[in-house]
Amino acid sequence: MIRMMAEEILLQRDYLEGESLQTIYFGGGTPSLLDPSEVRLLLTAIFNSHPVSPGAEITLEANPDDLTLARLRDFKSVGINRLSIGVQSFDDEILTYLNRAHQARTAIESVDAAVKAGFENISIDLIYAIPGLTEQAWDRNLSDAIGLNPQHISAYGLTIEEKTVFGNWQRKGRLQPVAETLAAAQLERLMDRLSAAGYEQYEISNFAKPGFQSRHNSSYWRGVKYLGIGPSAHSYNLISRQFNVANNHLYLRSIKEGNVPCQVEILNRRDHVNEYILTTLRTDKGCNVTLLRRNFGYDLLGLHKDYIRQLQSHDLVTIEDESLRLTNAGRLLADKISSDLFLIE
Repeated sequence: MIRMMAEEILLQRDYLEGESLQTIYFGGGTPSLLDPSEVRLLLTAIFNSHPVSPGAEITLEANPDDLTLARLRDFKSVGINRLSIGVQSFDDEILTYLNRAHQARTAIESVDAAVKAGFENISIDLIYAIPGLTEQAWDRNLSDAIGLNPQHISAYGLTIEEKTVFGNWQRKGRLQPVAETLAAAQLERLMDRLSAAGYEQYEISNFAKPGFQSRHNSSYWRGVKYLGIGPSAHSYNLISRQFNVANNHLYLRSIKEGNVPCQVEILNRRDHVNEYILTTLRTDKGCNVTLLRRNFGYDLLGLHKDYIRQLQSHDLVTIEDESLRLTNAGRLLADKISSDLFLIE
């Protein structure tokens, strides 16, 4: 699989039209299971096929139980300069409920080891709105996270997907999703605690110390081109999206034959407008209404004048420097507000 992914990198070398890479991201699974030599092989293929900017952000997603000090030093030696560690929770009962292999102690030790290995850009992931997670327990989780002093924290509300264990439990009545009021209270507490600790909320689910915003994720929200490699990977070139086949066997066979096994979706005006609204409203910079009008002929303020005035009257949005931004209260309703502003054709 690793050899074929390296081969796909070569096959896709023209997809980004020679643009210099600003970020490289090992994610989409459990890349910390890779041997550092395999990471080196993929990075070598990337550097041989694409211009890479000096100082590019190179991130590895990692499970805490994969991170010994020796492995961390090896990952750093092959070029990884940012870690995203899937802590999820500092509560052992919650970790067991989430079917995570590690314990809270392991998560804390993995972050400490990353610091000892010389990593200066560390992100940790947390999950809230979990059945059984009380406000008090969530507050303790936030205290533990802040105490580790990572440069970046991502926090996501638990999503129950249909074809998962949780989805099955929900259908059988074994699991009741957390009430929206409790999920909102935990998000508000998250925002308050991290702001007081010096973290900037630059996107609804992402918080960073000054200068440590995820450059990779920020590129998605700005609509920058990107190339995804491997089974199920997605790519975007401003004109279309393409989706690699999910089946490993079909992927390997196709790459061996010199073909990228993907489907291509050409984006229309509605796709561009709605994706721009959805992604930019989640960020602290907001949705640039001038860009929407100039690039796509979509007059957001004119078409939704009364609705936006209503949002302003309830302190859910602000308009400043030609950008529509959500307030903290508006961030609790981000998906609803975005969909209300969508272009419908």
